[in-house]
Amino acid sequence: MNVQIEESWKQHIGAEFEKPYFGQLVNFVRQEYGTTTCYPPGREIFNAFNLCPFDRVKVVIIGQDPYHEPGQAEGLCFSVKDGVMMPPSLINIFKEIQDDLGVQMPPSGSLRRWAEQGVLLLNATLTVRAHLAGSHQRHGWEAFTDAVIQAVARDKEHVVYMLWGGFAKTKAQFVDPAKNLILQSAHPSPLSANRGGWFGNHHFSLCNQYLERTGQSPIQW
Repeated sequence: MNVQIEESWKQHIGAEFEKPYFGQLVNFVRQEYGTTTCYPPGREIFNAFNLCPFDRVKVVIIGQDPYHEPGQAEGLCFSVKDGVMMPPSLINIFKEIQDDLGVQMPPSGSLRRWAEQGVLLLNATLTVRAHLAGSHQRHGWEAFTDAVIQAVARDKEHVVYMLWGGFAKTKAQFVDPAKNLILQSAHPSPLSANRGGWFGNHHFSLCNQYLERTGQSPIQW
């Protein structure tokens, strides 16, 4: 199956594209995009991979679902396009970065610059129907993105996994903590963050300290 994804990823997860579930997933996504409004735009579905080649992955951040309102989703978890109002979770992420590292909140909510530095911004489900959160769950995306996490865990080490919230924390089972750094906390959404466990987690400084300790360049958050 001809999937438009950055070439280095094909070496590690290419077998997924030939599995029956993936063919069924492609048919479902094509039908959805052909009959209703879906996000992100088709050419941006694999942005997380195309902006962050496999060999450059240093950090993995896991989200659940793309944003489902017009102009928001750009194929990177938690990220919105330039000029789009930042969602509350993203604002809380930038607040923690400011408290942790003293970096001022940026004017744009796009995290493309993170991806280009080696941060894999992976949603468990890569597409969604407009205005319907979770509408493309349980159609095969989760099998694919679990395979992605397992491939990174199998073929790379000294990667930082940032697992925010209960759903993301379930992915820790795929990662060897002796060869990587697993950082877990509450989700940055207001409902979770205001209960405690998000603010003050220092994930961004802890990540950079680990990257430097393992001979890698830190992320410019």
